[in-house]
Parts: sequence; structure tokens; C-alpha cells
Amino acid sequence: MDTLLCIAAGGLLGWLSYSYLRFNSERGVVVSMVIGALGALIGVKGIAPMFLSASSAPGDVTLPFLLFAVAAAAAFLFLGQVLQQRFGV
Repeated sequence: MDTLLCIAAGGLLGWLSYSYLRFNSERGVVVSMVIGALGALIGVKGIAPMFLSASSAPGDVTLPFLLFAVAAAAAFLFLGQVLQQRFGV
């Protein structure tokens, strides 16, 4: 359940960044949502365990893990925007 929640949070952040900040406007809303979801998934499964202890039970959704998901999704969306502006990728 935690994985689905983090993917949904990243997708929502991708949609918001497309709608309000106009990130990845040439690629579309679906690409923004996918970038956000992948960023959140990598943030929760890859980055957060390095900084947070695994004292909670598997499958529990905690605020620090959700914050890592949102931060990683925002970083991926920003990186996608920078790459698009710089290299037209």
C-alpha cells in the first residue's frame, strides 16, 4: 500500500507541476505524471532507506517516507524541466 500511495503522490505532484508551473509543457501531462511517480518511487525505495531507520513495519506509511517521496518527485520534475530547456530532451 505504501508503494501505491507514493506513486499517487508523485503523480499528483507531476500533474500539479504541469498545471501550475508549466513543467514539461511540451511533453504533456502524462509524461509529467510519470516522471513524478518514478521520482517518488525511487525516493521511497532507494533514497529514504539510506537516511531513515527501518523501525516501522513493512507496508506502513510514515510521514518521513512520504516527504522523501515528494522531495524526490519534485527533484526529478525539476531535473526533467532543466534537461528539456537545456538539451531539448
